Amino acid sequence: MTISSIKKNSLRAWLLASRPKTLTGASVPVAIGIVLAYVGNPYFFKIIPAVLCFLFAFIMQIDANFINDFFDYAKGVDNEKRLGPKRACAEGWVSASSMKRAIAFTTVFACAVGLPLILWGGLELVIIGVLCVLFCFLYTTHLSYMGLGDLLVVVFFGIVPVCITYYIQLHTCTWPVFVSSVACGLIIDTLMVVNNYRDRDTDILSGKRTLITRIGERNSRYLYLMLGVTGLLFGLVYWSNDKVWAFILPLFYLIPHYFTYRRMVRIDKGPDLNAVLSMTARNILIYGILCVIGLLL
Repeated sequence: MTISSIKKNSLRAWLLASRPKTLTGASVPVAIGIVLAYVGNPYFFKIIPAVLCFLFAFIMQIDANFINDFFDYAKGVDNEKRLGPKRACAEGWVSASSMKRAIAFTTVFACAVGLPLILWGGLELVIIGVLCVLFCFLYTTHLSYMGLGDLLVVVFFGIVPVCITYYIQLHTCTWPVFVSSVACGLIIDTLMVVNNYRDRDTDILSGKRTLITRIGERNSRYLYLMLGVTGLLFGLVYWSNDKVWAFILPLFYLIPHYFTYRRMVRIDKGPDLNAVLSMTARNILIYGILCVIGLLL
C-alpha cells in the first residue's frame, strides 16, 4: 500500500500518526533508569512498576505526536511547503475530529496507566504526571515557538524519565543518576536538532523561533555534533563509580553519530534530511543499548 492510497481513519493511518520511530526517544531513558536501579540494588527491583513506566512513556509519546499533528494542522504549519514526513491530519488520513478524540483517549489512558505507580513511588508522582501532560500540550501550542523545545527534551526525555524511573524503584535519586539523565537528554535532543534544522526556513516563515533559527545553520550543525560528544563525556560519572564499561561501551555511539553528522552537513537542506532524522533515531537506540549493556557488565 502506498502513502497516497491510505484510507481515512484506517489502522495504517493511525499507525503512521503515532510515529513509531519516535518511540526510541521514549524507551531509551526509561530503560536506562530501570537498569541503573537494578544495578543499584537488584534485591529491591520490581518488575510491575518497570513495565508501567515503559507503557506510560510510550503512550505519552504517542499522545504528544497526536497533539503535535492536530495543532500544527490547525495552525497551518503543516502545509504543502512541509519538508518532513507527511502528517495525518494535513494529509487527510485522519479527520481533525477523530484526532481530537484520540488525544483525549490517549491522555486519559496514559494517566490510567501511570496512576498505579503511586503505589510504589508515592503521591508525589501525581505532580510529575500532571506536569508531563501539561507540557505535552504546551510544547506544541506555545513553548516550541519560543525556542524552549530543546530544554524540554533534556528535562522530559532525560531528567524526568531516568530519575523518576529510578526513584520509583529505590525511593532515592543519586548524583550519578542525575548526571546520567542529563547525558541521555542531550543525546535524545539530537533528534530535535535535526528536525528543526530541516524545518528552519519554514519555521521562520511561520514565526516559530526555535533554537536552530536563533543560532543559525553553521552553529546548529556544531550543536548536533557536540550534543553527542557532551552526552558521552557526562558518562565519566560511571568511571568514577567503578562502572568502567558503562563509560567505554557508549563511546562506540560516536561512530554512527559522527557519520550522521557528516551526512547532515552534506545534505544541508531539503526533504533528504529525513534520512538523517531516521539515522539519528537509530543512533539513539544504539546509545541506549550500549548504556544498558555497559551498566550490566
